[in-house]
Amino acid sequence: MKKIEFPLENDKQISRLKAGDEVEIYGTIYVARDAAHKKMIEAVLKKSPLPFPVRGGLIYYMGPTPAPPGKVLGSCGPTTSSRMDKNTIPLLKAGLKATMGKGDRSKDIEDACRKYGAIYLLTYGGCGAYLNRFVKKAECFAYCELGPEALYRLEVDGFPAIVGIDSNGKNLYNK
Repeated sequence: MKKIEFPLENDKQISRLKAGDEVEIYGTIYVARDAAHKKMIEAVLKKSPLPFPVRGGLIYYMGPTPAPPGKVLGSCGPTTSSRMDKNTIPLLKAGLKATMGKGDRSKDIEDACRKYGAIYLLTYGGCGAYLNRFVKKAECFAYCELGPEALYRLEVDGFPAIVGIDSNGKNLYNK
């Protein structure tokens, strides 16, 4: 199992990863879904600053549920990543280094991962109650009016994932 710390200090952590590698994620990651992506892309197009340091970061496609007693977050399983394809490339161009969700991505995303030295990670669909044990802190920090579609910052410790598309554009689904 390979470990990745976000935000990335350098690209070597991900340039050595290959499609199919199992990884554990540590550090700070960001959560965004469709509505937050729309707002972020509007900011990028207006050349306005994004509400978090995108460079070297990871965006997890997930809609959190309210935290039950004793937990920092409720269920936190991935959502279908292909819905974000049209909004991913501008963020990769801005320095984002990883996205995470479930399902296959388009050829455009494979090409963008190669071009920008980024990766796409898969995590376990249907396991949101299990995945919350790897989240140590969760906070809504931007676009909070969007509810579960807002931007969240998570502190994770050993969050499990599999490299779906590596930084050479190799896609696990095409093996």
